[in-house]
Amino acid sequence: MSDPLNALVELMNLETLEETLFRGQSQDLGFPQLYGGQVLGQALVAASRTVPAERSAHSQHGYFLRPGDPHRPVVYQVDTIRDGGNFTTRRVTAIQKGRPIFFCSASFQTSETNLSHQRPMPDVPTPEALLENGSAQHSRFPGHPIEFLYLPGNPDQGVPTGQCLWFRFSGTLPDDPALHRHLLSYASDFNLLTTSLAPHEVEYTDPRLQIASLDHALWLHEDARLDDWLLYVIDSPWAGGSRALARGSLYDRHGRLVASSAQEGLTRVHDKPIR
Repeated sequence: MSDPLNALVELMNLETLEETLFRGQSQDLGFPQLYGGQVLGQALVAASRTVPAERSAHSQHGYFLRPGDPHRPVVYQVDTIRDGGNFTTRRVTAIQKGRPIFFCSASFQTSETNLSHQRPMPDVPTPEALLENGSAQHSRFPGHPIEFLYLPGNPDQGVPTGQCLWFRFSGTLPDDPALHRHLLSYASDFNLLTTSLAPHEVEYTDPRLQIASLDHALWLHEDARLDDWLLYVIDSPWAGGSRALARGSLYDRHGRLVASSAQEGLTRVHDKPIR
């Protein structure tokens, strides 16, 4: 396992303070505040620590309350709301400086087989083809294991305001389905809300832009490996009132819809630079 990937896995390895109290370290990705995906992923780890291993996370719904500090650890308080016959529900509060910065509910289920259908994956080139012909923008954060391949244009004709991109964590991760679910929660925050800026030709780096996640929802449908490429199909059906909505579908390279996401966020453009 490469060092950056090992560091990210360690970031998901929370310290147990009490039976329902955990502490996670933070990472600085160069954003003005703590990256929201970090608290999403770590909160799901904290909730999972209080749930039997045979029950897998299938949904997470959270609200961002205050900007987090990327230079301070985060404490996670888990409330054991319900343990039912097939479903388990947990509520998690993320705390810094004695105040909540985020809270979420997470639901877990024992494995079942029943009715099944999914929206098909768009017909897009494979990551290998894109890398070979150089037709996609290939980017990654310095010293970070995640890498992105942004497809040119919008290959999903059913999504007029959106984008498609492949992403993965470079290296080899352990064969632990729970870890991959936690990392999917972590990664689901990348590129989601910023998709809403494209119709207005506003860049994320615009100094007039004030942007922040308000809430985030994730539904985990199937197990997936995060060290292999996943396709993120994102659209933004609405923006107004200094808020925007974005939705995402995540597919593995075999066309399975492995997760769905949605996020509303603050997208306010000021007349003058604010940063």
